[in-house]
Amino acid sequence: MIPGEKTLSRRAYLGHILRWLAGTAAAALTTAMLVWLHANSTVAGMVFLVLVVWSATRAGIALSLYIAALCAFSFDYCFLPPLYTFRLAGASAWVAMGCFLVSCVVVSRLSERARREALQAEQRQADVGRLYALSQEMMLFEDAERLVHDLPGLLARIFALDGVILYLCDHDEYYSSTGETPPSVQAHMHALTRGLAPTLAPLTGYHATALMLGLRPVGALAWRPETLSHEVATAVSAQVAIAVARSIALEASTRMEAAREGERLRTALIDSLTHELRTPLTSIRAAATTLIESEGLDESGRLDMVRIIDEEAERLDLLIGEAVEMAEIDANVLQVKMTQQIPRALLDQAVEESRKTLASHKVSVTIDDQSDAGRNEPAWFDAHLLGRVLRHLLENAASYTPPGTRVKLSSQRNGDRLEFCVEDNGPGIDALDLPLIFEKFYRGRRGSSKHKGSGMGLAIVRAILHAHGGGIEAVSVPGGGARFRFWVPLLQKEPAVRH
Repeated sequence: MIPGEKTLSRRAYLGHILRWLAGTAAAALTTAMLVWLHANSTVAGMVFLVLVVWSATRAGIALSLYIAALCAFSFDYCFLPPLYTFRLAGASAWVAMGCFLVSCVVVSRLSERARREALQAEQRQADVGRLYALSQEMMLFEDAERLVHDLPGLLARIFALDGVILYLCDHDEYYSSTGETPPSVQAHMHALTRGLAPTLAPLTGYHATALMLGLRPVGALAWRPETLSHEVATAVSAQVAIAVARSIALEASTRMEAAREGERLRTALIDSLTHELRTPLTSIRAAATTLIESEGLDESGRLDMVRIIDEEAERLDLLIGEAVEMAEIDANVLQVKMTQQIPRALLDQAVEESRKTLASHKVSVTIDDQSDAGRNEPAWFDAHLLGRVLRHLLENAASYTPPGTRVKLSSQRNGDRLEFCVEDNGPGIDALDLPLIFEKFYRGRRGSSKHKGSGMGLAIVRAILHAHGGGIEAVSVPGGGARFRFWVPLLQKEPAVRH
């Protein structure tokens, strides 16, 4: 035993002795107080019973039964006739003593059970909080390889573990939070991934488990001390397995990109989607695992898990929608269908469809035309495509501005162009990001660290407008905020159909 462990053991032993001495003193002081007050047997029995209940809720069943025994002797000696003897005179004294003993034992067990269940509920709540913190921390990593490298330290910090070791089958490599991996642990983890667990001797100091993705082992995870419950260990193993699988998938797609340079854009799309789609899936699977395997989860914890699943499923749906849009654009199958529309109606519809996204923002719509006829004059454009452009820009404004800020939509006719503008008064766009924000998968320095997204929204906007014969520009408004101005040709008559 190392010196630190000896010190902790000595302190625990002294604390144990002090608790028993305190219990003895409490029983003695209670007896002295009742004798001094000349309490009768009924009052004395109730006071002793309260002391036993209190000790059971605070110190456990063993100490409470010890205090109950002390109280029983004191009750018999000082309050049951004949006084100051351990003899019981008459049936009533025997009944009183028997009832007192039975009551002490029953309330001690009930109080101990209540205390244990309260401690278990607190532990489950703490476990749910740690699992949620782990999923959130994992989502902050943009680089899956770095996530795998930092995972042992992340687990050790969140779950207060002394050491965590991660083994990856594909790399045959170990990652440790302490920088050391004992040979016995290496052999045990390697055997786990080969399906040799039934033949293994128990591992001393560490607890190890295989990381399974379906029926295929992708690695192993070991930690010390063995403080994680079975439910928490299962949930953590599931999250780590998904992170490892994500790292393997990203590495494979990187090799594919190098081998097939002619399909660089397609590989980049797969790479980004693999990255972004697995992040919400990690949280969804972790929350679902917690709901399924955690017995006795309180209602608050269950609602937290359901909220995580709902939020991440919504995010997953958004990412898939953007991927479909980008694939449609890359395949050159985007068709522009012109119809006569009123610009104000287009803006109002976009705001209505983005109502949930803009719930915490102040939205205004203006048409910069002096005459009422001009405001209601229709123009030829594809309302569906421009509606998609506006929704992307509104979602972008809502994501990068704090709640309560203003978002302004406007439209005007300017020569041969029909112009639209989405403006906010948020933090604006960094000058270094402005030339790159319309590139695929580029999220900027603020976006990469604080906001969820695939980096495809503004690239989709630019591609749609180019297909429509228009364009877009972005500027940072002096004093704060960003302005996105886009335009399409202003047609006064129905365009000729292209063949």
